Amino acid sequence: MTWTTRVAVGLVALLARDASAQTGNARGSDFIRFGCSQLVVERVDPIVNPGLLFSPHMHQIVGGNSFNVTMDPLTIDPPKTSKCTSCKMSEDFSNYWTASIYFQSPENGTFRRVPQMANGRLNGTLLEQEGGITVYYMRPFSGSNKTTVFSPGFRMIAGDPTLRAKPAGPLVNCHRCLSKSERTMGGNGAPCDRSDTAEFPSKPCTGGIRVTVIFPSCWDGKNVDSPDHRSHVAYSGNSALAGDKCPSTHPVRIPQVMYEVMYDTSEFANPEYYKNGKQPLVYSFGDKTGYGAHGDYLFGWENGSLQRGMDALGTNCWSETCPALKIQSGESLIACTKAQQAKEEINPRTWLKELPGGVAVY
Repeated sequence: MTWTTRVAVGLVALLARDASAQTGNARGSDFIRFGCSQLVVERVDPIVNPGLLFSPHMHQIVGGNSFNVTMDPLTIDPPKTSKCTSCKMSEDFSNYWTASIYFQSPENGTFRRVPQMANGRLNGTLLEQEGGITVYYMRPFSGSNKTTVFSPGFRMIAGDPTLRAKPAGPLVNCHRCLSKSERTMGGNGAPCDRSDTAEFPSKPCTGGIRVTVIFPSCWDGKNVDSPDHRSHVAYSGNSALAGDKCPSTHPVRIPQVMYEVMYDTSEFANPEYYKNGKQPLVYSFGDKTGYGAHGDYLFGWENGSLQRGMDALGTNCWSETCPALKIQSGESLIACTKAQQAKEEINPRTWLKELPGGVAVY
């Protein structure tokens, strides 16, 4: 897997074109992009730890409100069992989640959860979401544009929470340190390019940190899951991002899912915290390096709607504007929340003596 200049430049151009798409003046895009507001923050992970209450570390979850501790595909069909979704696309009852980030006080070692914030549009306004995740579904940026959407019950993960060193190959999980002026626009360049790092930023980020998670785009065509939740999917051979060449072992090109998660680190941007090669952030699974960043995905679109949207890209679907799909108001998606199944303190103003679950930092 290699990053190609063509792909990187192509995505920058598409994102630039997206600025005019927000006003309805564009009719071409290779991705669907939308915001999902916070559904719940809790220690539940039905992919890696199904049935376990509490799971080992804290997650922030968005999507359909049928999310539960098992998400058994034999008994739970998110489009049928959800009563609402916290995502802008009202036919999308999928669930998307990532690990929470905490600030660890250099003074006394206590922790506070870093709050999330809304992502921006390139027209200078913010997406309608409270915290949560910005979701992309991408088709290849070159070659064949054909994609086959996921089957019911499909799930996967990207990244590895056990990593504490930079992985080989192109970045598929990364961090971008934003200045105040970049708070809305998110800086320049394609996701996980030279502006981003696999590790936590080594300097204060007054405009926040944008975490990007890029999922595989090729499927074996048979299995909706695998024992490690990774082996049934693979990254394309010519690019980790939006490539069109799938390996023979995973010949089916699926929509490439990508997350952007915006963390408000402005309160934790004291330069004193970053002296002598140190930085004060840690993931909820105890990772103070950032290399273990990861994300989970569980498919739940309604009645072929995602295929309809992907097929309309370039004609009747462009980034956040997609007449081929149904959307809901910002008020409705923000109102879709769920009570914790694993009840625990999540207030970002509250100081904790240890990470939830007593997870060790290393």
